[in-house]
Amino acid sequence: MSGHSKWHNIQATKGKADAARSKIFTKIGREIAVAVKTGGPDLNSNASLRAVVAKAKQNNMPNDNIERSIKKASGELGSVNYETIVYEGYGVGGSAVIVDCLTDNKNRTAGDVRHAFDKHGGSLGSSGCVSYMFERKGVIVIPREGGLDSDELMLAALDAGAKDVVELDDEIEVTTLPSDLESVKTALENAGYRVAISEIDLVPNMTVDLDEGKLASFQKMIDVLEDLDDVQNVYHNVNLPESEEEE
Repeated sequence: MSGHSKWHNIQATKGKADAARSKIFTKIGREIAVAVKTGGPDLNSNASLRAVVAKAKQNNMPNDNIERSIKKASGELGSVNYETIVYEGYGVGGSAVIVDCLTDNKNRTAGDVRHAFDKHGGSLGSSGCVSYMFERKGVIVIPREGGLDSDELMLAALDAGAKDVVELDDEIEVTTLPSDLESVKTALENAGYRVAISEIDLVPNMTVDLDEGKLASFQKMIDVLEDLDDVQNVYHNVNLPESEEEE
């Protein structure tokens, strides 16, 4: 199954209710703020900002929202400074969880994240306690549509510098080095393929299975974490059933 289906991140909530969509826009707005603070508001010279804007458009974020977020981050509309914090810990059954946050209040975020772990049988760990179990990769997802020829796509992806191509039921997942994500995505789009998702992911080197009871508790913890305003991405190494993955 797809990493974007199995390992939760901001895309995992795409397509849910309007309230969830609004929350996604808030999270992307924070990413835009950080990208602008780091590299400036010019899309042509700021690759990080280009990537976040592409994610915003993939999630159907209105152009007005995107432009307003960029202006706010560049100081034209006032701005808030966000700090990146990464929490690592364990869910039930020894599962590994990484939580990426952008926050303007570290104490609030730490308390909220710790509460989510504690309430659902997990525990926060020290920095590095589970990150060694994950590898950072660029991931591009292309839907199966319009008579797509998977062999031709595979050749195009590998020629563009992709590291791997995995065929799934409804989509094809292309993985790259993080540094090659944008160039491979551009090459595939120029070849006529529609890219549904393109982003950097933390992909687990090994996954774990949980029994039904533990899986339900784990899923509740992930849902609570993802619902926190300060949380941008949640990564884990648990195999989720298809019904959960495709929600």
